[in-house]
Amino acid sequence: MKKILLSVFVTLGITTANAQSVFFTKNGLVSFFSSTPLENIDAKNSAVASKINSQTGDVEFQMLIKGFEFKKASMQQHFNDKDYMDSDNYPKSTFKGKITDLSKVNFKKDGTYAITVEGDLTIHGVTKKVSTGGTITVTGEKVNSKATFTVVLKDYNVSVPSFVSKKVAESVEVKVDCDYQFYKG
Repeated sequence: MKKILLSVFVTLGITTANAQSVFFTKNGLVSFFSSTPLENIDAKNSAVASKINSQTGDVEFQMLIKGFEFKKASMQQHFNDKDYMDSDNYPKSTFKGKITDLSKVNFKKDGTYAITVEGDLTIHGVTKKVSTGGTITVTGEKVNSKATFTVVLKDYNVSVPSFVSKKVAESVEVKVDCDYQFYKG
């Protein structure tokens, strides 16, 4: 467990030099929802590592694909199979970007601030530029970020096996909800 946490800190590049401005979580929540006439599919991953640098606006997320949990075990198995997410070959998804309107957020004053985040989203080994709106809520030394956006599966070379093609939508709604703590390195 110590190696995993050390790896997360190293991977996210948190150093004591910028610790005064960093908010961090290792248990953020990313969920997705897919709707078709035959079946709705939703899954949650509550082991998402993320950081926000309040001085630079840098934002990073990292999560293991196998961390998504489904209501049905068969859905989880199919999701991770080689024919779909191929999580053995593409074990994680990442986002690295920036809050483009950082001046709207006062990390020292309680409140909810509308923001825009732009950056590179990597899924299934494919990286695409994305931009989405969201919110940052500041409460004392705690920060929450929320966003909702759509991912088109074919944009990330995620193919849907023919035997489930009528049960899986071509795009999924992704929701991010992360509670951050002030990083006191």
